[in-house]
Amino acid sequence: MTDRRADTVRSPMDRAVERSAHALARARAEGGTAGRVRLRQLEVTAVIAVQAGLAAALAALLAQWLLGPGAHVFAPAAAVGTIATAIGQRARRTFELLVGVGLGIVVGDLLRYLLGSGSWQTGLVVTLAIATALLVAGRGGALVGQAGGTAVLIATLAPVQPGLELPRIFDALVGGLVGLFVVALLLPVNPIRVLDRATEPVVARLTAQLDAVARALTRRDADAAQRALEDLRGLEPDVGRLNEALSGAEEVVTIAPVRWHRRAQYHRYADAVAHLERLILYARSVARRSATALQYDEPVPPALPDAVGRLGDAVRELHRACRVGADFTRTRQLVEEGAALAGRAWGQGVRTFGEAMISDLRTADSELLRATGCVAEEANRAVRRAAGAGEAEVRPPARARMRRRVRADGRGVPGRAGVPRRPPSRTSGAA
Repeated sequence: MTDRRADTVRSPMDRAVERSAHALARARAEGGTAGRVRLRQLEVTAVIAVQAGLAAALAALLAQWLLGPGAHVFAPAAAVGTIATAIGQRARRTFELLVGVGLGIVVGDLLRYLLGSGSWQTGLVVTLAIATALLVAGRGGALVGQAGGTAVLIATLAPVQPGLELPRIFDALVGGLVGLFVVALLLPVNPIRVLDRATEPVVARLTAQLDAVARALTRRDADAAQRALEDLRGLEPDVGRLNEALSGAEEVVTIAPVRWHRRAQYHRYADAVAHLERLILYARSVARRSATALQYDEPVPPALPDAVGRLGDAVRELHRACRVGADFTRTRQLVEEGAALAGRAWGQGVRTFGEAMISDLRTADSELLRATGCVAEEANRAVRRAAGAGEAEVRPPARARMRRRVRADGRGVPGRAGVPRRPPSRTSGAA
């Protein structure tokens, strides 16, 4: 008892030193994660730069070989534009580029034929070209930009340099196709690495904050739980980049023959990642309810922070299995252990916000099981079964408590249905 009292009654200096140590450890962990993310971003930058340079050289060489000597500027520019766009949008950008050039040529030639050439004619040509492109595309983008740029060239240069239409179309076609050729055949990225680079910062921050919530519950630190909630709310940019990476990886396994063997692994990875965004919402809810429960001084059973920590372990294991192509057996085991701990916490006794927290944990566990390939009904049934088993460990159901009561002499006692009764005693009139 003395040791416990000495441990709980600490000076302000002791608490400040402890908070500083935790902050330093967190800063080191986050710094290491940020360093790995920056290194992987540099790898992506280097790959895109090499792809763009190779595509520009090939596009310029092919344009000169097919159209003859000359300054074929637009072919390498179109190739670089195709490469430099976001991964996952390159095929669409090439299509938009070709359609935009075609619209600009049609509108520019038609209006130049009807209205002639001049400054106000150029303005009108560009206005109608942009309006037509916006009506076709429904939004801005490469299609609108190319339509406007091509219309300007046709309206201003065609009177002094006729025959611009065919080279412009051909340059756009050569540049776009060369860009797709480079990213699909010559230097295709690894779709699994693309997904892993985008997933790692999300998983790292999510699991780190789940661990922080578990520590906050153990130490009854409402401020720490609130800080974890604020950090979880800052995951939106990382989630956006993850969605872009999903689109990019899908593009690679679709158009790159050398990556077709990755299709099954990609779909497995993508199916798991699709549930991660909903899992983040449940983690935020757990952090919010944890802070509120601590502020209201609700009881925190020992199994509750363990259940939160086990959820983080399961997320890490899910990411590892997706990255290396392993099965999800260990992930499912951790999820069921977490559900059992949540059920045990329920049996140990919680109040309003603790009950809501356990409900969020069980829903998150079900979402994780669905990420491993389980259907919704199967996942919910597995979580209910594990949570019920955990609760029964600390609070057995009534049926389990209806055991035969034993007297001091070892003989049974008459009881309720299902409990053995003593045989009736003989009466004086019995034979």
